[in-house]
Amino acid sequence: MTYFEPQPAPAEVPERLTDPFAEGPPHPLARRAAEELKGFLRQGGLDLHALDAPGQGKMFGVLVVAAPDGRIGYLRGFSGMLDGRWRVDGFAPPLFDSIARDAFLPAGEAELRALGERHAELTEGAEPTALRASLAELTARHDAAMDGMRERHDANRGLRHDARQRLASREVSEEERQVALHSLAEESRADAAERQRLEVAHHQEREVLVSALRALDTERAGLEHLRAERSRQIWRRISESYVIPNARGESRTVGSLFAPEPPPGGAGDCAAPKLLAQAYRHGLRPLALAEFWWGASPLTGGRHAGAYYPACWSKCGGVLPYMLEGLSVELGSLPGAGPGPVEELRLLYEDAWLLVVDKPRGLLSLPGRHEPSRDSVLVRLQRRETKETGLQVVHALDPETSGLLLLARDPETHAALQRQFARREADRRFVAWLDGHVAGDQGVIELPLRPDREDRRRHLVDPLHGKRAVTGWRVAQRSGSRTRVSLWPHTWLPHQLRVHAAHPLGLGAPITGDRLYGGDDARLMLHAEAVTFIHPHTGERVELECHAPF
Repeated sequence: MTYFEPQPAPAEVPERLTDPFAEGPPHPLARRAAEELKGFLRQGGLDLHALDAPGQGKMFGVLVVAAPDGRIGYLRGFSGMLDGRWRVDGFAPPLFDSIARDAFLPAGEAELRALGERHAELTEGAEPTALRASLAELTARHDAAMDGMRERHDANRGLRHDARQRLASREVSEEERQVALHSLAEESRADAAERQRLEVAHHQEREVLVSALRALDTERAGLEHLRAERSRQIWRRISESYVIPNARGESRTVGSLFAPEPPPGGAGDCAAPKLLAQAYRHGLRPLALAEFWWGASPLTGGRHAGAYYPACWSKCGGVLPYMLEGLSVELGSLPGAGPGPVEELRLLYEDAWLLVVDKPRGLLSLPGRHEPSRDSVLVRLQRRETKETGLQVVHALDPETSGLLLLARDPETHAALQRQFARREADRRFVAWLDGHVAGDQGVIELPLRPDREDRRRHLVDPLHGKRAVTGWRVAQRSGSRTRVSLWPHTWLPHQLRVHAAHPLGLGAPITGDRLYGGDDARLMLHAEAVTFIHPHTGERVELECHAPF
């Protein structure tokens, strides 16, 4: 453990562990520890050249802890392996039982390597390569023979045509004509029979090689199935070797925490679980966690060197809640967001069919499916009047995003408004501050998006599997290292504006305060500033504007 020097004042020390899943900047002590670790990494404390390769960066983390004597310090950790090693001096070790793992993993890995090598032999080895070459040579020889026969048959056909023409112009008996025509027909049938015999002969020759290749394909498919099944079996055994402790002194395997589904790959290997386990192992009290990305960004974008990110739900969501049992934790908090209740809604437009509100930052648009009474725009409006039971949000805003939110009072109005936005007959304008300089003054971003399977809260650019996402933009102001832009979403996918701003192929500058995609300020500087639509019932054009509070 590394102790703080000087020691923090009592008022600087959190009473409870800060929420590892919370958005917003880390606790000041955790940030102080993380910045010290970043300095260590910058000074070459470790050989991290491999992390600079495209897509090879990784998450590091620190956990502020209190020692039994009351002194405050921190632990250091990293996700997965570092430079091919699970264990690095000065960092939290992995959670798996090395003895149990070593009892089966080397043999299992050797078996998988052998299966992989045999699969490679069946795909690109000497035998399939020779068979494919022989088949190509045979096919070329067959094609040449068929071409030669076809030319000869074409010549024969021409001769028969000429013979029929001469026969038609000569004075011969009907019997002589029929004999001559029958002879020509026999010649034609002979050519057809020759072609058929050659095709059969070619097929039989090819079938020897094709059957041999088909047998290799069958063996390869069987190997693929066997390798996949053995991989699943080995991963199940690996997951049982991970011992996950909690603050009450209990422990479970990572496999049991995700049962009946198999745990996702890498579950238990993130920095946060390693750090908590290290704290429990040495009798240290966890106080605050911070995790940051170091090295090259992932190939899909969404991570930036030095930026802070909360714990991921896809892997840590099944591990950390158990590890935190027995601790006093600020679950559901938003460190740095500021105390006090969320502002009241401001109603900007209302009639019998729809309404528009100015949603304050920090308020959900909709309650969660499993929390129908949780504070949100919809719940507040439904409580206002009992008749608001049919309200539907046309397009929800993220909790951190402020601005205009359009709601319909009946399904018909809701469907009509959504059609207008889909056809671009209606329009929305957002305003945002970006951390960075944006090249150019205006343009259109088209980057397809899909959910991040590693972290369900995030979305990634994926040209192959992503859905079409289009955003128009225009620079409104440049101030120092920041750029103020107006954004027009032509499509409406979750986090579209945030990803299009942050991604290198988009604007290359994350929205200020966007902790998911690169920023680390307390406030997300994204505001729905204007909305324009044709009223579905009156036909009037409605234009509303609400200036950003930043």
